[in-house]
Amino acid sequence: QVELVEFGGGSVQAGGSLRLSCEDAGYVWNNCMGWFRQSPGKEREVVATINMHDNPTYADSVKGRFTIAKDNDKRTLYLQMNSLKSEDTAIYYCAVDTQGRARIADGCSRWESNYNYWGQGTQVTVSS
Repeated sequence: QVELVEFGGGSVQAGGSLRLSCEDAGYVWNNCMGWFRQSPGKEREVVATINMHDNPTYADSVKGRFTIAKDNDKRTLYLQMNSLKSEDTAIYYCAVDTQGRARIADGCSRWESNYNYWGQGTQVTVSS
């Protein structure tokens, strides 16, 4: 049974930093994992993904500012967010693919339909 629980959301001023964590109780970490976000009135979009070889991919909007990482021993996925902007305001979700559907070449799919387990979401608010 996979159960994802996210921590670390909150409010911060533009230029600040936050670190999100996603803990899992029962998943074997050998597939793609990712962070997605959804802003009011917008569709959910990929932020970053990481595969079983720790190869990350990032949305263009966060490259150079966000870093995705995982600790297999702690069964925790992280998203370090630096130089935050007001447009980063959203609910952030972690997601995992337990079926291998998100695997592509040397990375992971950005399509949310390929991820079958999701956390409850954590709010990130960046004020300018």
